[in-house]
Amino acid sequence: MPSRDLQIQENIPLAPYTTFRIGGPARFFCEVTTGEKLLEAVTFARERSLPIFVLGGGSNLLVTDRGFDGLVLRVKIEGCVTIGGGYREDRPKQTSLTYDVPGGMDWDAFVLKVAEADITGIECLAGIPGLVGGAPIQNIGAYGQEVSTSILWVQVLDLETLKFVTLPAEFCGFGYRRSIFNTTHRNRYIVISVTFRFDLDATPNLRYADLKEYFSSRTSEPKPIEIYHAVRTIRQGKGMLIVEGEADCRSAGSFFKNPVVPTAVLQNIAATLALPVDKIPHWTAGEDLVKLPAAWLLERAGFVKGFQLGEAGISSRHTLALINRGHATFADIALLRDTIQREVASRFGVKLEQEPVQVGL
Repeated sequence: MPSRDLQIQENIPLAPYTTFRIGGPARFFCEVTTGEKLLEAVTFARERSLPIFVLGGGSNLLVTDRGFDGLVLRVKIEGCVTIGGGYREDRPKQTSLTYDVPGGMDWDAFVLKVAEADITGIECLAGIPGLVGGAPIQNIGAYGQEVSTSILWVQVLDLETLKFVTLPAEFCGFGYRRSIFNTTHRNRYIVISVTFRFDLDATPNLRYADLKEYFSSRTSEPKPIEIYHAVRTIRQGKGMLIVEGEADCRSAGSFFKNPVVPTAVLQNIAATLALPVDKIPHWTAGEDLVKLPAAWLLERAGFVKGFQLGEAGISSRHTLALINRGHATFADIALLRDTIQREVASRFGVKLEQEPVQVGL
């Protein structure tokens, strides 16, 4: 039996723990705040042959109407942020800072802390909901930055060995919205903490069009804290900032990943729409590959801002955000998702990939 300190609950609705506000119950539910309690909860599940799902901030999650027939672990491991310095032999001046951050810390609060210290590296990731522990799993990115460029290592619980281990960034297989945690080693590791390293000589890089426009009247380079607030303002304008009471916020953010396709697909789309290739937004993504904006494909397939299909819909401010219009179920969102994927594939030969993690059958 679990100790009295470990509270295992039964048949707990998961919808309130997600930004979509959708989902059936967890057969068992437990919130853990320390590594020791996490081990105890995992042991509880192992003894009963229960599958485990790790729940963080619930912001990149779509839970089915049947819920999860296992143990849902809400990992809220907290603690102090530890800061260290880095030096080079040829330079006595400090050149970098490291931050050891508990996985249960609010992501946006950590971004604010770094930006307030006038350090660049993650300020463009402001306003992304969730916890620090979820950042490396999806390799979150926005406005020209990816979290993987600032990660030094990730401390995890290895569910195969039940040992706490430290994984260097180069082992984590970071790619576009990917890591070993959500691909090759899915369900093997639970993130406990993340160590970040920031170059103190780095300067902000305003590559993203929205940020360039925001600061277009500036003659001086904006500071990280200014970029932090700018990103939050831009995200709120697109309905991508979680604000209680706003209808467009009952979502999981961008629902589809920007597809990476062969250049031949881009040429076929241009021919289909009778457009020159240079009139279709795209970015080089490797040899003979390009990345296309999923939102652009949706709009040209007829799925525009404010589109509705029953209780599900598309945000009135952001084409990529599918929303719960008030009483949507998983089935409602799945129908809209499938309709969009089918139409985009039929028109353009592009298969859109769902970004939120799906839980349950």
